[in-house]
Amino acid sequence: MDTLTERTPRVVSAVKLLRASERKKTGLFLAEGTNSVAEALHAGVAREVFFREDSADRNGVVLDLARTTGVPVHAITERAAKSLSDTVTPPGVVAVCRTVDVDVRVALAGTPQLVAVPVEVSEPGNAGTVIRVADAVGADSVILLGDAVDPHNGKCVRASAGSVFHLPIARERSVNVGLDALRAAGVTILATAADGDVDLDDADELLSRPTAWLFGNEAHGLAPAVAAAADHRVRIPIHGRAESLNLATAAAICLYASARAQRRSWHK
Repeated sequence: MDTLTERTPRVVSAVKLLRASERKKTGLFLAEGTNSVAEALHAGVAREVFFREDSADRNGVVLDLARTTGVPVHAITERAAKSLSDTVTPPGVVAVCRTVDVDVRVALAGTPQLVAVPVEVSEPGNAGTVIRVADAVGADSVILLGDAVDPHNGKCVRASAGSVFHLPIARERSVNVGLDALRAAGVTILATAADGDVDLDDADELLSRPTAWLFGNEAHGLAPAVAAAADHRVRIPIHGRAESLNLATAAAICLYASARAQRRSWHK
C-alpha cells in the first residue's frame, strides 16, 4: 500500500472538506477518531478512510471493518494527517463521509415522541453535545433552526461522539418554517426560560406528551418571539447559588426529564 502525502490529490480533496462551503458543494464531510469513524462505517456513510501509519495497530479493528465493508483504506504521512485535522493532536484516523442531515419532514416523519431543537446555536461543541444527549435519552431527532452551526463541523462531530450517525438531524434556516413543521407533527413545543410559567419539577404530566424542546443561543437564549411561540415556557429550578445553566447542561436536564416522564407513562 502506497503512503499518501499531503500533496496527493485524494488528500488535497479531503482537506478541502474542513471548509463549510466545500462540504455544502460536495455533500461530504470528515469524521475524525476511532469512535466516529467506526460509527460512520456502521452507518454506511463512510466513503474512504485515511490512517496515519503509526496508528495502524490501535485502529486495527476500524481498518478491518472498513476493508470488510469495501470502503477504501489509505495510509498517510504524519503531515497529511495534520492537514486533515482541525485539532492540535490529530487522532490518526479520519473518514470521508456522506453528509447526514435530512429534510425537516423526514426528521419528523411518523409519530415523534421527543425532539431536540437547538435554535440559533453557534458553538459547534454545544451542538454536538446536544446531539449526543438526544441520542442517549432516545430522542427521535434533532432539528437545528435558524442561523445554526453546521452539524458536520469537525468539533460538532467530535462532541457528538458518533451520535451524528445514530439519529436524524435536520437543518432549517427559517425558524417559523421549523415551528410550523413541529406543530404539524403533533408535538407539544416547550421552550426553556428562566422566567417560565411551568416549573420542570412539576411538569411530569406535560412532559409525558410527545414533545419538542427549544434551546436557545449560548449568549442570548431564545428570541422573545420564538419563546412566545412555544406552547409552554419551562424553567429549570436552581436550588444553589449558580446564576444559570449553560446550553448543553440545560438540554441534558430537560431531555432526560422528558424521556423519563414518557417511559413512566408508557408503563402505566
